[in-house]
Amino acid sequence: MSRRTGQREGLGWLWLPLGVVGAFLYVPIAALVFMSFNSGKSALNFKGLSLRWYPELFRDPDIGHALLNSLLVGVGAMVMSTVLGTMVAVGLVRFTRSTALDSLVMAPAILPDLMLAIGLLAFFTAVGLPLGLGTVAIAHAAFGTAFVVAVVRARLIQLDSSLEEASTDLGAGWFTTFVRITLPSISPAVLAGALLSFTLSIDEFVIAFFTNGPTSPTLPIEIYSRVRFGVTPEINALATILLLVSMSAVVVAAWAVGRQEKPRD
Repeated sequence: MSRRTGQREGLGWLWLPLGVVGAFLYVPIAALVFMSFNSGKSALNFKGLSLRWYPELFRDPDIGHALLNSLLVGVGAMVMSTVLGTMVAVGLVRFTRSTALDSLVMAPAILPDLMLAIGLLAFFTAVGLPLGLGTVAIAHAAFGTAFVVAVVRARLIQLDSSLEEASTDLGAGWFTTFVRITLPSISPAVLAGALLSFTLSIDEFVIAFFTNGPTSPTLPIEIYSRVRFGVTPEINALATILLLVSMSAVVVAAWAVGRQEKPRD
């Protein structure tokens, strides 16, 4: 009997609740993807298979404008989150270790989105910063940094610090050591954190709703404004494309981290 077969038999009746949970999580997503190929105008009544709504989606100027806004916000938040998160992770692991600082850095990822959104809105209003795509990008970077720190920090803890010490002993400064030794070693984790922050920014709604201006809606805000008047297969097609983009980013991030985890010959 193989090890895999033994593991399946060991689970026994646990396969039943596992299957129920899997169906609860993935059947609605599968239904959404399937209904995006509906030839009818209703998102609830299936009339036949068709790719009609995908060309309609790309011809919609409002969707295109909102998508461009989301991409701009996502890239801006990703860059800020990656730079700040990597610097903070290096500082926490290599220079100072503090439980209080760890908790402070991870707080934006733990706090409810509504509380964080109201706090950021109050801050932007207090400093007189006009609401728009820039404030949304800053707000997304605020919680995205925490996820980058978590990913990069986990990799730094596994990294042998003797390599950096050897570089310093040979006369290299801290910047040269970071660029030539530390950064190449943690680059897959940095890439994974960047993709994670970008994915979180693209489909984030609550914080963007509070910190954005009235003339530059992001894609989730545009979708919300349309869903209030009824879901159409066009929204299903858009959700399917976003699902594929998110899954691709997660797969690339997992591949990058897994590649780094493989033992070197």
